[in-house]
Amino acid sequence: MEQLNEFHREFLAEVQGEADAQGLITTEAFLEKMGEILDEAGELSSFAQCYHEGVFKQKPVQVDGFGWDADDEEGVLSLVISDFHRHAEPGSIMKAEANRLLARVVQFVMASLDAGYREGLEESSQAFALADLIRRCWKKITKIKLILVTNRIYKSRTDAQSVGRIGEIPVTSNVWDLGRIQRFIEAGQTREDLVIDFAEDFGEAIPVLRASFDGAPLESYIAVIPGTQLAAIYDRWGARLLEANVRSFLQARGKVNGGIRDTIRKDPAMFFSYNNGLTTTAESVEVASIGEGLFLMSASNFQIVNGGQTTASIHAARKLAAEQLKDVYVQMKLTVVPPEHSETVVPNISQFANSQNKVNAADFFANHPFHIRMEEYSRRMLAPAGENGYREHKWFYERARGQFADERGRRTPAERKSFDAIFPKSQFFTKTDLAKFENSYRCKPHIVSYGAQKNFAELARAIGEEWGKNDGAAFDEAWFQRLIAKAIIFRHLERIIPAQTWYTGGYRANIVTYAIAKVVHDADARGRVPDLDAVWRLQRVPAALEQALLAAAEAANEVITNPPPGVRNMSEWAKKQACWARLASCSVAYDASFETVTIERDALRAVDRDTRVAKRQLNGIEAQREVVNQGGEYWSQLLAFGKSIGKLAPKEAGILQACTLLPRRVPTEKQCLAAVAIADRLEQYYDAVA
Repeated sequence: MEQLNEFHREFLAEVQGEADAQGLITTEAFLEKMGEILDEAGELSSFAQCYHEGVFKQKPVQVDGFGWDADDEEGVLSLVISDFHRHAEPGSIMKAEANRLLARVVQFVMASLDAGYREGLEESSQAFALADLIRRCWKKITKIKLILVTNRIYKSRTDAQSVGRIGEIPVTSNVWDLGRIQRFIEAGQTREDLVIDFAEDFGEAIPVLRASFDGAPLESYIAVIPGTQLAAIYDRWGARLLEANVRSFLQARGKVNGGIRDTIRKDPAMFFSYNNGLTTTAESVEVASIGEGLFLMSASNFQIVNGGQTTASIHAARKLAAEQLKDVYVQMKLTVVPPEHSETVVPNISQFANSQNKVNAADFFANHPFHIRMEEYSRRMLAPAGENGYREHKWFYERARGQFADERGRRTPAERKSFDAIFPKSQFFTKTDLAKFENSYRCKPHIVSYGAQKNFAELARAIGEEWGKNDGAAFDEAWFQRLIAKAIIFRHLERIIPAQTWYTGGYRANIVTYAIAKVVHDADARGRVPDLDAVWRLQRVPAALEQALLAAAEAANEVITNPPPGVRNMSEWAKKQACWARLASCSVAYDASFETVTIERDALRAVDRDTRVAKRQLNGIEAQREVVNQGGEYWSQLLAFGKSIGKLAPKEAGILQACTLLPRRVPTEKQCLAAVAIADRLEQYYDAVA
């Protein structure tokens, strides 16, 4: 309990700090923070705030935010209500009170479908835009998810509880209380313990065959699951059944697989033969021996790591082809992975299971070499102190959720002070933060506006392809430094926009990404790019660049808040390519000083070229030092070994021969670079022989 109290104090301080920085009331800052968490956790897509309170049919109405993706065929409408308290010690919220709050959101849905209530709302308000969206998209909505976010402690079950129907649409509720917020921030746990009781809750236990031997490192099973049962399970838990990376890429595509759908509708009996099935994991399982076989009774924290398209398509068929779904069966491989191994094992299972699937093109797990390299840079590279700083510091890149809290928490109080000085909390960023910074600079603000999961998936595909071209050579220390410069620009703009006279609130996140993209776009039109190296050296945004960004931000605000006729929802408008095209074509009057904070593209290429040459020279010196330190006798023995196994080309033998002349004659840097590479290769052969 003491740890939760401490977390609450830190969390309150962070929310209050954000409120002060943005000129918000604390409840607004709390909801904005929770919107980011819900989006990153995959709880909803494209969160937007929408404050409204009222009365409909003598019952209270309230909604504070929502998530809706018009391009996602799953059709899940998420509605959020906030319960924030500024007490120093966290209070408790009982189930009855939580239900009363959630009932207000249900009442808002009912009110939205009533023309009289809807037309009584201010037409320019966010509440009217949401009510109108619900009315227009009612036939597309397949499920309504109610989400209560609170900084109090909730004692009852919090996850995916069924609360009935509105018309024919099922409604579930989720509660994100203080404990759940802590578990996500500190350990990346996006859900409560998810226990699927196949026998009790979903009709029947599943027959399984054991696929692992006694003493195997992991317990494994092969099973066949009925399509109706799989659809019912997915209907309750939704995309949170999907392992995080698979979920994000499935959300990014958003379309039900046509081939799977057609098989269900036209030839359901052949589904098992045509489909590759599911690859799944669970933290623990209950398997019972009944009669002559084994049956899977329940699974804890069940995750689908391959087969997301199959599962979503079967769920869609529940509505479109219910009769045919009765004849659909899906093969399933289940591996039991204890929690202590999930960080490393589950991503590998997912990666290898998807190796022949298009999702692999977007494969971007936490152990991808890109993330590992960024993490290594962030722990090693000192950022300049800047003009006003007194010491160098570092930017902490969190490759896997919870790393920052873990690194800080395992230190003594004295060590923690030192850690905080080197890694300030303000200089901590995650994978989804990185994606926001980078895609803004890549002029994809409409993609950033889709939210954390989809934006991350978009960048994953792009960098995955770029990495494959040259084994990531482009993502060097200079790339990391410029990434930090992009982070400095992004966060600085977040801080200063709320203070602008033209800012009326509500769309700061969209304005920030659009403004950065606009500045990059307009600089590019002049054959120039923002001078990110200067931002890295200063560790701040120069005044001239700030002026340019604010000019672009004002233009972005004008475009975003004035959508074309027929478009009422500004958050949806910001996700459109047309929105970005309109801003890109706008003329922005930049100050003459804009030229001083940008550089010519050709000049930047020259800088990068000179840096690469200097780095190669430095590497050559290091290689020469290593060759000399090994001595002529080592190279003589290596030459003899290479010849004995027939693994030396004539040119390679000549290079090694030159090294045997040490110390009388020292090889050139180029020869030394080649000799070190040859030695690495031959030593691998030696290890294999030994």
